[in-house]
Amino acid sequence: MSLRRTTLTAYRIVTQLRHDLRTVALVLLVPAGLVGLLAWTLLQRPGQFDAIGPRLLGVFPLTVMFLVTSVTTLRERTSGTLERLLTLPVTKADIIGGYALAFFLVALVQSVLVAGLSYTAFGLHHLGWPWRPSLVALLSGLLGTAFGLALSALATSEFQAVQFMPAFILPQLLLSGLFVPVSDLPAGLRQVADVLPMSAAVRALQPTETLRGATEQTLVMVAYVVGALVLGAVTLRRHSK
Repeated sequence: MSLRRTTLTAYRIVTQLRHDLRTVALVLLVPAGLVGLLAWTLLQRPGQFDAIGPRLLGVFPLTVMFLVTSVTTLRERTSGTLERLLTLPVTKADIIGGYALAFFLVALVQSVLVAGLSYTAFGLHHLGWPWRPSLVALLSGLLGTAFGLALSALATSEFQAVQFMPAFILPQLLLSGLFVPVSDLPAGLRQVADVLPMSAAVRALQPTETLRGATEQTLVMVAYVVGALVLGAVTLRRHSK
């Protein structure tokens, strides 16, 4: 893996995203808009946004980045870009690393924007360490990126890539503790929920979570990111079948 080739790949992806205003709006404005809409709907219910809002910071970035990354990667493959790249002295690790770096920068901007608006314009008050929501939102975006890169290999069209979202994201939403506490789930579902990456993001943002517990959940998220990136490098194909 070459740092120069990885950086050049990342630069190419970022340049392409800059000219795709719809994707930029989806990545940056939609998560912030959804959190703002939630704050507005709960305006007459003091305290509820403070209870729900932080957990959404661990959910929305993962969902949006998963969708954008999987579709973007598949578009590169179906258009023949990946096939042309792999005829050059570029390894799969360079390509996956470049994608990860590019979308890391996007996720960084996204997390700062969403967390910043939440704690200012939207009036979110969160007990605990102020850096935690921004960090978890960033890692959540990286999770979405990593899983999008890995699972895009299973799709043969952009439509199929979009179909992975309800199959992969929605079950995690239901089991992550966002709607029902994981401790209240039936035993079988609780065991599944305990190992889901989105559950780690939601737990890390619980106001009652200790620093040690939040750190452990953060490390779980990092492990999932690394594992998914390795899987993405292994499953990366030149073109769609």
